Amino acid sequence: MDVVVLGEPLVEFSADRALTEADTFRLSFSGDALNASVAAAAQGAEVALVTRVGADEFGARLIRFAAAHGVDTRWMTAGDGHTGAYAVGADPSGERAFSYLRHGSAASRLTPQDVDRSPVATAKVVLLSGIAAAVSESCAQAVRHAAKLASGRVVYDPNFRSRLTTPEEAAAVLRDVAPHAALIKISSPGDSTALLGVADPHAAVRACLDLGAAAVAVTQGEHGVLLARADETPVSIPAVAADRIVDQTGAGDNFAGALVAWLARGADLETAVRAGTAAASISLAGQGGTGRVATRAEIERHLAG
Repeated sequence: MDVVVLGEPLVEFSADRALTEADTFRLSFSGDALNASVAAAAQGAEVALVTRVGADEFGARLIRFAAAHGVDTRWMTAGDGHTGAYAVGADPSGERAFSYLRHGSAASRLTPQDVDRSPVATAKVVLLSGIAAAVSESCAQAVRHAAKLASGRVVYDPNFRSRLTTPEEAAAVLRDVAPHAALIKISSPGDSTALLGVADPHAAVRACLDLGAAAVAVTQGEHGVLLARADETPVSIPAVAADRIVDQTGAGDNFAGALVAWLARGADLETAVRAGTAAASISLAGQGGTGRVATRAEIERHLAG
């Protein structure tokens, strides 16, 4: 397997107005793990999503959705608990407001045993996130276990959500995963301030490297990405200007999904990060996390230009 993603896919109810005003919602499927899996598959990578969904109508539809987008669904296990969901309002400004409906969900029952039954140990790249770790204690154990078990490269996105966890708990997972990570992708000032106590991107780089990560990509929205490895001068990678901005939901997930796919297919780290910036830019034209997913050809045109 080129890429294995661990986490919770969600039913998405998205509106073109703020949640305080919206009365009409569009049904789709999202969640950071699904968004990243779909984005990676769109690059031609062989991608498996390791998760649990409810043995309900939404779970069945979610599995069909993932399969239709090229994701290997053999490790999307249907079982106890409901399929998780969330509602989100339109987000042209980036000020996201999610309302989660995931307490007691099937994916919250994910365990290290699910990781052992999956291709995590042999995948070229394993993508893990702080959102998955925040869903439940057993999920946090699964994330930590996957980071240790992986023989390929581990990419970790802390993706801090204050409605799901505390800064202290999220920082603890980051500290545990970092020594196993080939790359930590962290936003600044958002995640870096909450988890590392620093807003400056260069300080965030140093803090993550000090935790043991081999490399760090600090995403800064319209200001691009600061990429650094230990004992090397950081490289500033500019953001790709978006042709159209409808919704920023899932832009970071599309970045991560494209990045890990390019890494798995042999790209160097800087090229993979540039591919991620292009994927994130293109995703802004769609509503919801999987509303607009960049193809490999589109990203190649961006990189050539």
